[in-house]
Amino acid sequence: MEATGYRLSVEGKMGEGATIRLAGRLSLNDLQPLMADLQAIPGRMKPLRLSVDLAGVEYMDSAGALALIELENLAGSLSIPFDLLNVSGKNHGLLGLIDREALRRPPLRPESVRPSVVENLGELARRQVRDFFEIMSFVGDLVMALAWSLAHPRSVRWEEVRFYMKRAGADGLPIVALISLLLGLIMAFMSSLQLKQFGANIYVANLVTLAMVRELGPIMTAILVAGRSGSAFAAEIGTMVVNDEVNALVTMGFDPIRFLAVPKVLAAMAVVPILTVYADLFAILGGLIVGITGLDLTFFTYVQQTKASIRIFDLATSMIKAVVFAMLIAGIGCQRGFQVKGGAEGVGMSTTSAVVSAIFLIILADSAFAIMLHYIRQ
Repeated sequence: MEATGYRLSVEGKMGEGATIRLAGRLSLNDLQPLMADLQAIPGRMKPLRLSVDLAGVEYMDSAGALALIELENLAGSLSIPFDLLNVSGKNHGLLGLIDREALRRPPLRPESVRPSVVENLGELARRQVRDFFEIMSFVGDLVMALAWSLAHPRSVRWEEVRFYMKRAGADGLPIVALISLLLGLIMAFMSSLQLKQFGANIYVANLVTLAMVRELGPIMTAILVAGRSGSAFAAEIGTMVVNDEVNALVTMGFDPIRFLAVPKVLAAMAVVPILTVYADLFAILGGLIVGITGLDLTFFTYVQQTKASIRIFDLATSMIKAVVFAMLIAGIGCQRGFQVKGGAEGVGMSTTSAVVSAIFLIILADSAFAIMLHYIRQ
C-alpha cells in the first residue's frame, strides 16, 4: 500500500458517537484515498454523531477541504449530526471558500450512458426517416423551381449554368477519359483471356461496347462526377450556409433553390450525357488498342464489330440514364449543402454525405433501369 501524507484514526463504538482524528497533510496528492477512507466510516460504524478533529493537521489545501465537505454532505444525507473540531483560522477560511450549495446541485451535463444496441438501431432508424422526409421535401421544392425556370427562362442565371458546365464537364473530361480508357483496356484484356480459348477474339469488341454503352459508361461517369462535382456543390452551398450568405439571399427576396441549385442541376444534366459519350468512346478506344496489339485484329474489323453491336435503343437509354444520374448527383449535392449545421466540420460531413448518398442513389437507380430495360427489350 502506498504511503499517504495523512494519518487517520477513529474513536468510538459502533452505533454511538464517533470521532475521526486527522493528522499530517490533507492535499490533492492523497485526495482519492482520503475521500475513500472518510466516506467508508459512516456506513461502517453507523454513528449517532460524527466529529472530525483537525488538531494534528499540519497542512490542508482546497482538495483536503473538499474531502471534508463531501463527508459533511454524506453525514447530512444519512441524518447524522456532524462537527469539525480544532479548526485553525487558516483552515476555517479555506473551508469557507467552498460553495456547499454548488456541490449539491446536479451536474450541468449528466454522465453519458452507453446506449444499447436497440437504442442505437432506433436512433439510426429515426435519422433515416427524418433524412428521407427532408430529401422528399427538397425534391418537391427543386421540381417546382425547375418548372418555374422552364416557364421563365430569363430568370435562370445562364452565366452560372455555363460556369458549372465548364467545371463539371470540361474540367472533368480528362479524368473521365483516362479512367474509361483504362477500363476499356482492362475489360478487353481480361475477356480476351477467356475468348482466346474458343477462337472468339473478335467478340472482345462486342463485349466492351455493350458493357460500356449499356451499363458501365453511364454509371462510371456518374460516380466520377459525384466525387468531383457533387462534393463541390455540397461544399460550396454548405460554406454559404455557415457564413449566413443563404440567409442574406432570403432577406433580399431570392429563392435559394432557384438562385443556387437550379443552375447546378441544369449544368449537370447538360454535361453528364456528353461525358458519358466520351467515356464510351475512350473505353472502345482502350479495347481497340488491346484488339490490335494483342489479339491480331485489324482496325476495320474491330470498328465493324463495334458498330454491329450498338443499337440506337442502347444509346438512347444510356443518355436517359445519364440525365437521371445527373439530376440525382446535383440534387443530393445541393440538398446536403443546404442541410449543413455548424462550422467547417459540418461542411466536411455534408460533403462526405453528398458523395456517399449520390453513389448509393446512382446504383439504386441503375438497378431499377436494369430491370425495366430487361422487360422493354423483350
